[in-house]
Amino acid sequence: MPDCLKRLHLVIESQNSNGLAFPVPPSVAAEAALRPLEEAMTRLQREAAEIRAAVGAYDAVYAEARGREEQSLTVIRGMRAISAALEAAVNACREELITAQPGGGRSVELLHEALGRSLPLLARGVRQRTLYQHSVRTHKPTLAYIEQITAEGAEVRTLAEFFDRLIICDQDVAFIPIGEETADAAMAVRHPALIRYLTVMFERHWARATPVDPSAAAPRDTPVTDDIQRVILRAMVSGETDERIARRIGLSRRTVVAHIRKVSERFDSSSRAQLGFMLATSGLLGDMGTAPPQADGEAAGTDGRAAHESPQGNDVDAGPGSGGAGGRPPA
Repeated sequence: MPDCLKRLHLVIESQNSNGLAFPVPPSVAAEAALRPLEEAMTRLQREAAEIRAAVGAYDAVYAEARGREEQSLTVIRGMRAISAALEAAVNACREELITAQPGGGRSVELLHEALGRSLPLLARGVRQRTLYQHSVRTHKPTLAYIEQITAEGAEVRTLAEFFDRLIICDQDVAFIPIGEETADAAMAVRHPALIRYLTVMFERHWARATPVDPSAAAPRDTPVTDDIQRVILRAMVSGETDERIARRIGLSRRTVVAHIRKVSERFDSSSRAQLGFMLATSGLLGDMGTAPPQADGEAAGTDGRAAHESPQGNDVDAGPGSGGAGGRPPA
C-alpha cells in the first residue's frame, strides 16, 4: 500500500491481521489530514497576535521617551530659525567655540555684529578659534576685527584653499551646511561620534594653517602669498577655470587672472597652455621658494575688492543672510 495514501488518510487498514485496507472518502480524509495543521496555524496566529499586542503596548512609552531626547541630526530651515539656533548654542558655550569660515573679507556691518558676540564670549573665558582663508589678510575691516578679538585671546589662522563651513560649540553641538545649493538650511549635529569626526577634520586644517598677526608685514613678505600662488598655479595646470579657482581660494576672479598673468610674463609664455606646460616641467610647483620674486602689489586680494564669497553666502561670522551653517553668526 503506497505510503502517500496513508499519509493523506485516504485509506485505513483493517483491524484484522489480514493486511487489507479500506478506502476513505476524500472529504473525510482531507479533514483528518488538515485538522492538525489548521490547529497549529491557529495557535501560531494567536501567539503572533499576543506578541504584537504586547509590543504595541510599549509604542506610546517609546515615543514619549524619544520625544524627550534630542535628535542626533536636525535640519534647520530658514534664516531666522538658523540664527536662533546659533545664538542659543553660542550663549550656552562655556569652554570652546570652533569656527571654520571659507570665503573672503566681510562687510563692516556684519563684522560689527560679530564683534558684539565675540567679545562677551571671550570675556567669560571661552576659547575661540577661527579658521579663515588667506584672502582675508588684505581686507582691512576683517583684519581690524581679527585684531580686536585676538587682543582678547581669540586665535585666528588662515589657509589658502576652500574648506567647509563649520561651527562647534563645546563638543556638544556642531552646525554644518546642508549643501552648496541650499543657502537657507543648516544641520545641527549632536551625535558624539560625528562631532568628534568634525573636530578631527578641523584640527587637521588648523595644524596646517598660518596664524594671523594683524600687525605683521604684508602677506607678500610671508609664505602666505607663495601658498596662494601655488594653489592657483596647480589648479590652473590641472585645467580648472578661473571662476572655480577663485571660489576655491576665496579671491575674486580678477585677482586670480592677475596672478596667472604675472607668472606668464615672468616665463615669457605666449599662451596659457604653454605656461601650464612650462610650470609642470619647471619644478616650480613643487618648491615655490625657487620662484622669481613677486612683483609689488601681488599680494592676495590686492585688487582692493572683498574676496570672492563662497556659494553659501556670508559666513557665520558675518551675520544674518548667511547660507549653510549661516544665519546670525556666533563669533
